[in-house]
Amino acid sequence: MYVAASSQCFADLPFSEACQQLTELEYDRVEIWLDAAGKHLSPAQVAADPEAFLKTYRELTRLTPVAFDLEQDVPIEVFEGLCRVAKLLRITQITIPSAELGTPFNEEVDRLRKRLLVANQSGLRLSLTTRIGQLTEDPRTAVELCQAIQGLGLTLDVSHYLVGPHAGQSHDSVFPYVYHMHLRDTSPTELQVPVGLGEVDYGRLVAMLRRYDYQRALSVNILPHLLKGSDRALEMRKLRMLLETLL
Repeated sequence: MYVAASSQCFADLPFSEACQQLTELEYDRVEIWLDAAGKHLSPAQVAADPEAFLKTYRELTRLTPVAFDLEQDVPIEVFEGLCRVAKLLRITQITIPSAELGTPFNEEVDRLRKRLLVANQSGLRLSLTTRIGQLTEDPRTAVELCQAIQGLGLTLDVSHYLVGPHAGQSHDSVFPYVYHMHLRDTSPTELQVPVGLGEVDYGRLVAMLRRYDYQRALSVNILPHLLKGSDRALEMRKLRMLLETLL
């Protein structure tokens, strides 16, 4: 396992400045967050010219890219382009959102099978983020999706299981399917709190991941809109150092 950081930690800045900030905070691996509506990178723009994005990225930063994280679903042709970009960048992990609550299970299975086929053709692992308001907010449904689609995994954002509608329930069943991790500290009432004031048991998380031979990224994912006056740089340093002590 190794520590990385999502560029979403600096979602309020352009991507180039986000990379610079991560470098200054002594991160050397980045998860590239893609958002069609933000200041960051647009999935459609990145997918439109994979070679051009590769050139731009290499000129921009020396951070090692480890994953793509899509904030919204994208048309299949955009997804195909992103998979080509990932292959050029030697990224092996891509996270997409699951469908909203209320979406028929079989309809979601059909959608995900098409995306998994495209991802596999580029040598990528495909995973769904665990998030409140989506089908994966329930750990049981998240596991059922992975069981229905062989090769599909989860990007475990444990915060959404600690503060969401399924708070207090065990989510251990998801660990065999975890392909990627998003981490921040969380309390029973707030999705994000300063590191050390929440209830995320990082030691137990790492132990559970080791049980299933997880050897990939622990991606710090501080959400700027929930900082509430906290020092972002300090929070990111604290979490990086905490995770590194566990590894």
